Amino acid sequence: MMKVPILALLICLLFTLSNGYGGTKVGGRQQIEDVKTNKEVQNLGRFSVAEYNRRQQKSHQSNGGGALQFLEVVEAQSQVVSGIKYYLKVSAVRNGAHMLFDSEVVVKPWLHSKQLLNFAPHGPN
Repeated sequence: MMKVPILALLICLLFTLSNGYGGTKVGGRQQIEDVKTNKEVQNLGRFSVAEYNRRQQKSHQSNGGGALQFLEVVEAQSQVVSGIKYYLKVSAVRNGAHMLFDSEVVVKPWLHSKQLLNFAPHGPN
């Protein structure tokens, strides 16, 4: 039986911890697989559109002819930060035109809070 030097074990342990378990980085974005059936994710998409509409109305900005209507979240990722940050691709409609938006929402369950950080037309990746 070969003896493995302590330093080699320590290096392997540090590499594993720095890259997270299962090959994902700790604190990195995680794809949410069950987006269309995930009620929490769909509710966050609905919240994003409602908050966007509220902000547009409050600032009296022209948003191209009326309020957005939420359809569904089509893609989502989450990231552990000071809470959970959700990156959503939201499908919505305005005056019959379907549109995609990128939304970022931070949820802090222990504070019962959610905050819309960003809501903008979906751009190329």
